[in-house]
Amino acid sequence: MSSPKDESTAKKWNFQDSARLYNIDNWSNGYFAVNSQGEVIVRAPVGESRLEEVSLVEIVTGLQERGLEMPVMLRMENLVDARIRELNESFRKAIKAAKYKGEYRGAFPVKVNQQYHVISEIVRFGKRYHHGLEVGSKAELLIALSIMDDRESLVICNGYKDREFIDLALQARILGYKCFFVVENPSEIPLIISRSKEMNVEPMIGTRLKLATKVEGHWSEDSGDRSLFGLNIKQLIQVVDMLKEANLLHCFQLVHFHLGSQIPNIRNIRQGLLEACRYYIDLCNEGAPLQYLDIGGGLAVDYNGTYSTDGHSRNYNIQEYCADVVEAIQESLDEYGLAHPTIISESGRATVAHTAVLLFNVLDVTRFQAEPVPDSLPEDTPEPILNLLDVTRTVMPGRIQECYNDVMHYRTLVRDLFARGEINLRTVAVADNLYLNALQQIVAQMGTLKRIPPEIESLPEQLADIYYANFSVFQSLPDAWAINQVFPVMPIHRLNEEPTQQAVIADITCDCDGKLRNFSHIDDNSTTIPLHLLEADNDYYIGVFLVGAYQETLGDLHNLFGDPNIASIRVNEDRTFDLVHEFEGDSISDVLTYVEYDPQHLFQVFRKKAERAVKDGRISVQQRQQMIRLFEESLRGYTYFEK
Repeated sequence: MSSPKDESTAKKWNFQDSARLYNIDNWSNGYFAVNSQGEVIVRAPVGESRLEEVSLVEIVTGLQERGLEMPVMLRMENLVDARIRELNESFRKAIKAAKYKGEYRGAFPVKVNQQYHVISEIVRFGKRYHHGLEVGSKAELLIALSIMDDRESLVICNGYKDREFIDLALQARILGYKCFFVVENPSEIPLIISRSKEMNVEPMIGTRLKLATKVEGHWSEDSGDRSLFGLNIKQLIQVVDMLKEANLLHCFQLVHFHLGSQIPNIRNIRQGLLEACRYYIDLCNEGAPLQYLDIGGGLAVDYNGTYSTDGHSRNYNIQEYCADVVEAIQESLDEYGLAHPTIISESGRATVAHTAVLLFNVLDVTRFQAEPVPDSLPEDTPEPILNLLDVTRTVMPGRIQECYNDVMHYRTLVRDLFARGEINLRTVAVADNLYLNALQQIVAQMGTLKRIPPEIESLPEQLADIYYANFSVFQSLPDAWAINQVFPVMPIHRLNEEPTQQAVIADITCDCDGKLRNFSHIDDNSTTIPLHLLEADNDYYIGVFLVGAYQETLGDLHNLFGDPNIASIRVNEDRTFDLVHEFEGDSISDVLTYVEYDPQHLFQVFRKKAERAVKDGRISVQQRQQMIRLFEESLRGYTYFEK
């Protein structure tokens, strides 16, 4: 039986505290939560409005029983369906509320996640909404033409187009697809015209605008006069004149613009729309029978849950976004008596970010924990070390900067003594422990400072534990490394316990950049994350959330760590889940072929070396067999840490 003291202690931390700490209710969009057992659950929509909850720990256990070890990229089909439904229904409601006389059509950008089972699920579920695809290359166009079978869904062809690209899209028109060329450069027009006449098919043509509107956030360079893509005003007029001359102006039906992948401020979106509508109005006056306005991407994801204009967040929800889009277009065009166009959006990030979680286990930890300070030191202890001992006893509010300066000074003197050979390693170890103890006291009292000096500000990260985790940042979370993208990170279990350790998370790539360096929790963005002490013989699992957009495609083979295991699940009405698709991650043999090695050749070379070692008497025949067997098994093995 627990004592009253034990019960009081147990009540100090519970799953609700963890939910607040990791801010899960604000970034999860309602799809993830912490249950009373202290485990992260996925709240999967089943049907139109019903939610069913399944623990991620239960899913991990089920995957491991089926032979899928960590790390795993977990995809959830229910969430793909839910995101498509929410986007389309939100536009439908906004259109109805405003009495807008046009329609909405979505087009998912294939580049955001080209994986077959993601695209096929988007096409399958999106068919009821005529949700189409946006493509930017011949390869992506081939995907669209092979997977899509709804002739009402749109295929939007962005990017630069050669003759083969144009011919493929024109063949799609012959087959009955609503396949648009979005012209990025006037030089594309003559080729489109000549191939259309040669193949005797009328093209569906749009143009990409280069707007003056600038946006905030990571992708601000996608907007403004110096953006890489789109036609300026002079080029736009040039396109209109070429189409008129070819008697194909009637094929010019779409205007497109794209302000950025993640637009945090709704005012930027509205400003861009108003500018684009001015182009739309004047192009109609030029005689172009426009029917579609493609507003591109930009619908943001609230990665840090702050509901703000921070680059990793957004100050609006999907309903506000749709309402503002519809209202801005309607107000602009009604003034000129123009028919309301079909609104197209290429929302990729917002469609799939929530649908995937990277799961991995922690392998080991390095702790920066000082030992207790001794009451006294030997009489022959060098003076700088004695001074370090004094500092550890005098750290207090009001003296933090002074103590920090003293600690750094005396530590330098100790290192100088060691460099001159006047003290040994054991003596330096005593000094380092005092140094670490003093710094930890300083960190503990940093909250008392009104202004934290820059040299002290980084101390929490310097003293944080390093948790070594079984994954590769470069393969599975490339944006975390390349552009300092913030993804929600948290343990998926033990959330009824207080996480007492400030930590950084390192991957297993043997690279100083192979770590997660930005975390978002209740205290806003941080370079460390609270985690639990590891338990002997028990795995510790961490999830990185909102990783469904871009991460799988952009990953690279740093240290030849390949794709992780992949699992696609569907949650059922009885709170069970079906493993719909499972893919073993890359084997060592796979990744070697990616970098132009022939695994079979490597095996034969190694076998000959082992045979030569037998002849030279260095190993026995039995040892040879063991070596060859291990080499062969390793070629077939997982690139990540295996138990």
